[in-house]
Amino acid sequence: MAVNPPIIQSSLFWKENPVDRQRLFDKELSDLKKKLLHMATVAETMIDQTITELVNRDERLAEPVPRLEDELNRLQIEIDEHVLTLLATQQPVAVDLRLILAAAKMNSDLERIGDLAVNITENAHVLAQQPELKPLIDIPRMADLARQMVRGSIEAFVKGDVLLAQSVILSDDRVDELKDQIFRELLTYMMADPRTIERALALILIARHIERIADHATNIAEDVIYLIQGRDVRHPRTPKERPPESER
Repeated sequence: MAVNPPIIQSSLFWKENPVDRQRLFDKELSDLKKKLLHMATVAETMIDQTITELVNRDERLAEPVPRLEDELNRLQIEIDEHVLTLLATQQPVAVDLRLILAAAKMNSDLERIGDLAVNITENAHVLAQQPELKPLIDIPRMADLARQMVRGSIEAFVKGDVLLAQSVILSDDRVDELKDQIFRELLTYMMADPRTIERALALILIARHIERIADHATNIAEDVIYLIQGRDVRHPRTPKERPPESER
């Protein structure tokens, strides 16, 4: 009795159905973008809750943060696996390859943003146990701007919006200005009264963590510009590297 050879469906299927293969690939990319957008939403929520705890001096307001961190870590693993699967099964090239690699980098930046939000919560816990040093104005403003940068950078990726990515990068300067202003003010407190040093240092660390959140959002925005335009805007060109006027 003759035995029929096994039918190898995968390669024949894709050769005969390139349209279906592209449709599936597009769906996988869309799912990847949705996961990144969800991850950014979780990171934003963590930022909001940590700053709300800080301002209201109520540790209960940040109780969901550990659960959100777990969700963020789970999403990071899912996205990493998603990226590896796409690379292994689809063998993307050119723009599609850049998109997948950019998604992997953004995944890492968003996970780090969650870690920084946890660091803010830890410092907020310390401050909640001590008398208030000063009304908080610039730190919440700085945190809100950083949160908007996180949202804007991922939206720029999902929509392929270079102008939005550029606006995120420009916002980083304002975050840095607020951080420097906060540092100067808190240094004045510490010099005037050594008893304020512990609380002032905790606030300085929080401002530093917020600045790093903005830096990660900037990283994502820079990746978006590279993905869409092929331009590496991470470092300004030196005078010798600048193109002649005719090329600008």
